[in-house]
Amino acid sequence: MNRFWFCMVFIVSLCVCNATLAAEDRKSGQITVAAAGANELPPPDSTTDVGVYKGVSEYRIGPSDLLEINVFQVADLNRTVRVNTAGDISLPLVGVMKAGGMTVQELEVAIAKKLDANFLQNPQVTVFVKEFTSQRVTLEGAVKSPGIYPLTGKTTLLQAIAMAQGLDPLADLKGIVIFRVVDGKKMGARFDMKAIRSGAAADPLVYGDDIIVIDQSGSKTAFRRIMESLPIFNMFTIL
Repeated sequence: MNRFWFCMVFIVSLCVCNATLAAEDRKSGQITVAAAGANELPPPDSTTDVGVYKGVSEYRIGPSDLLEINVFQVADLNRTVRVNTAGDISLPLVGVMKAGGMTVQELEVAIAKKLDANFLQNPQVTVFVKEFTSQRVTLEGAVKSPGIYPLTGKTTLLQAIAMAQGLDPLADLKGIVIFRVVDGKKMGARFDMKAIRSGAAADPLVYGDDIIVIDQSGSKTAFRRIMESLPIFNMFTIL
């Protein structure tokens, strides 16, 4: 009987010791479990609750962005225009004007001033960015064409990987991590590509400024240690 209790105490002590070592390993890697209960990472700080992208700071219009411009009660002046490589747009009654580098609010004021100067009294102008081609996502690691790619609308993880010409044959299908900044903290979540492809798991949305890293099967890198510390799906971690 004494031998039985001695064995039980030894096993419990061993479990406690292993748990303590694991916690110390996580602490040394500066990774702590943050929360559970969501199937994907929350939107990053660069995206508002209603899905409007604002970048690292307030979003500024860039070349190739697609803008929808409306003048209240003057339907003939409504236009959908794409910013050219010089950052310019062309509008009726206004002509060519600079849009690149402006915020949405600044462009609304600039258009209204030009219309008010010669044509309309107190015009109300609204600008909506339909395509944020200045909004970009980074893909690196075991994809065929690593790089920085523009997002032109809602984009999922599978679609982002397709932009990089798909996964490398040596890619670890359980070693796909999305990094983003949430509430001022760098966070990451690991995803299982087989589960996403089969429909067993949701295909998460990616956002501007996300970094997607795909590990290689059998690799022994510092990233592998970080990746293995991240639970798959329902939890995310602070890095």
